[in-house]
Amino acid sequence: MAYDITSRERATLHNANKFKIGLFAANLSSGRTATLIPERWSGSWLDNLRLARMADEAGIDFMLPLARWKGYGGDSDYQGAGLETFTWTSGLLASTQRMTVFATVHAPLFNPVIAAKACATADHIGNGRFGLNVVVGWNEDEFAMFGVQQREHEQRYEYGQEWIDAVKRMWTSDEDFDVDGKYIKLKGVRSKPKPVGGVRPLLMNAGASPVGRAFAVRNTDAFFIQASRVSNDETAANIKKAKDLAGEHGRKIDVYTVASITCRRSREEAEAYYRYAVLDNADFSAIDGLLALKNITPQSVGAEEFERQRRVYTIGYSGKPLIGDPDDIAKALATLSEIGLTGIGISFVNYLDELPFFCDEVLPRLERLGIREPMGGSGKHRAA
Repeated sequence: MAYDITSRERATLHNANKFKIGLFAANLSSGRTATLIPERWSGSWLDNLRLARMADEAGIDFMLPLARWKGYGGDSDYQGAGLETFTWTSGLLASTQRMTVFATVHAPLFNPVIAAKACATADHIGNGRFGLNVVVGWNEDEFAMFGVQQREHEQRYEYGQEWIDAVKRMWTSDEDFDVDGKYIKLKGVRSKPKPVGGVRPLLMNAGASPVGRAFAVRNTDAFFIQASRVSNDETAANIKKAKDLAGEHGRKIDVYTVASITCRRSREEAEAYYRYAVLDNADFSAIDGLLALKNITPQSVGAEEFERQRRVYTIGYSGKPLIGDPDDIAKALATLSEIGLTGIGISFVNYLDELPFFCDEVLPRLERLGIREPMGGSGKHRAA
């Protein structure tokens, strides 16, 4: 039976948690950590299934995948095995009851007719718990696998606008229609079923450039920014900038970030494990290849900056490292909530090994701080 869903319920991920917490990039081997240690994340389907059920039971709000078609190689084959996100999302939605699960789509690689249908199908599988992360460009060598030429930066977002307009129209129009855009031309388009309840899925984007931010605030509900590794004040300023820009377009937008978590019973233990897993055993062969794709080499940026970037990328670029005991981690997350973030996507070196301790120790602290609801409390949960 279809659930009577509203856009507000989708935007709040169907619960009353003030600060949303999700798992990020679990669909990829090694997750977000370029490490050589044997216990690094497998990214296998069975491990993802166990993780999703564990997270759903514990009250984690969402799972968000990264779309990878090739990975970065190196001695660990960093992110080399990646589960395709529409399929992954549908499987997890069928196996959980509460959380929202996103798919990540590179718009230039998916015809909008296929994407709209895949989204609606996943949304029905999850009874309204599906979300879509839209990406308009990525690594050129991955696009080359598809025979697709990357457009210039601004043209990527022009194409993305036509793509997302077409998909939204397919989700709402009861009549057949044509699309005659600069980039996308479709004839006699029809798409059924519509998303659950006639309400479109939650949309997110992480555009970092000015044109990317403008695209996000015009079209999506959730905007992912890079949290500063230096200053919470800098992060707060970026949050305000995004929300002010949305206001200029007559919209409101939720703002999220991503982080890597290393949480142990003591701060010393957490720092020791971080040093072992992330620093001492980093897969620099993979990281150097990743940086080369972005033209970050000792010759292009200088030896000192290159070494700094190598360390940054050990835990996944644009991720904020949070290291400490449960009090440290809870305090850091509470601060991010206080400065205006709606939520965060987190990763671990090994999600299955580390999530139980996080849920047992950090989540109750966040409940006591008033930014998370107790499981079984006022959150609006339902079976799929």
